[in-house]
Amino acid sequence: MIVKLHPIPRKYLERLSRTDSERIYEALKDLEKEPPEGDIEPLSGQSGRFRARIGNYRILWRLLKDTILIEHIEPRGQAYKKKNRRYKR
Repeated sequence: MIVKLHPIPRKYLERLSRTDSERIYEALKDLEKEPPEGDIEPLSGQSGRFRARIGNYRILWRLLKDTILIEHIEPRGQAYKKKNRRYKR
């Protein structure tokens, strides 16, 4: 699998502490494996969208054929709030 980060989650990762960003980059490497590894669950009511849990952070992503598009990386409390943002592929 190919993992692509949208620019917004990429900028967010750059602002995190080194420890947190390293943990998230390790989780992104696990998503590249076939099948993706980690604490992954589908998002209810949203076809093709998933979440990966890394400590207090959540990675929200969409599966597109052989590509995983990372849409959001946020703290647990903010990750599941209604998001109307859609990113161009």
